[in-house]
Amino acid sequence: MKKNVLITGGTGFIGKYLTAELLKKGYSVSILTRNGKPNTDRISYYLWDVSEGKIEEVAVLNADYIIHLAGENIVEKKWTAKRKEEIRDSRVQSAELIYTVLKKHNKRIEAFVSASGIGFYGAVNGEGICTENTLPANDFIGKVCQEWEKSADLMAGLGIRTVKIRTGLVLGKNEGILKQLVPIFKRGFGSALGSGKQYMPWIHVHDLCSIYIEAIENKNMTGVYNATINDSTTNLSFSIGLANSLGSPMWLPNVPSFLIRARMGEMSNIILTGRRVSSDKIKKLGFRFQFKNLKKALKDCLK
Repeated sequence: MKKNVLITGGTGFIGKYLTAELLKKGYSVSILTRNGKPNTDRISYYLWDVSEGKIEEVAVLNADYIIHLAGENIVEKKWTAKRKEEIRDSRVQSAELIYTVLKKHNKRIEAFVSASGIGFYGAVNGEGICTENTLPANDFIGKVCQEWEKSADLMAGLGIRTVKIRTGLVLGKNEGILKQLVPIFKRGFGSALGSGKQYMPWIHVHDLCSIYIEAIENKNMTGVYNATINDSTTNLSFSIGLANSLGSPMWLPNVPSFLIRARMGEMSNIILTGRRVSSDKIKKLGFRFQFKNLKKALKDCLK
């Protein structure tokens, strides 16, 4: 009988890629969504409403594994007090809702895998390389990531193997950051942001999905793992690499920090800052990244 993987946030950018990869490997997939969708022979959709505390419990009860990707887009809207609450609650309350069902029915899944972010380490610039043992930051995103991970630890308290994946900038075809940047760079209006010296730890969506699958299949995997390529990519080198990949030379000066801050407010911190992040821990488990070179990764995403 096929093992079933329940995905929250399964209709988003990463969720769609991950669903396809899981199906290729012979898993059945269930997806929790706010909007009803018709089931297929390989994917089942279930309704939930986190703000109302409602969930079709059968989705959780039928799962062998749960991968928790749900969360409001961090950069989609300006960070008002209300938006900050939505960003936090969409990650934390959703995990707590799943925990409630698991505990209520004494359900023991084989693994709970939660997304997290390298924002855990803070919106700061620096040359130090962050490992999983680096202390968390006290800024907004740092606090969100801490609470996000604590909500995942509720599952560990039930005796469920729990894995948390701190993710960097995810690159995918016509998705995520590239969906926003490619049209601008194609028209020749691309440029670096702020100083351009801020590091941009990145990962190809294929490798990220492989890490999630490794997390459910490798019983030795537990706790926190960084999911980024530590190749010293900065905002400037990323911008130049994207421009070259598109055949559109970059000629405009950097966008001044003060303009970005004026437009984006506090949210600009995650764009104008960045540190290097180590992925040595997951490599020591034997995981091998397919896309370790930015040029190769961009070529694959843009083909």
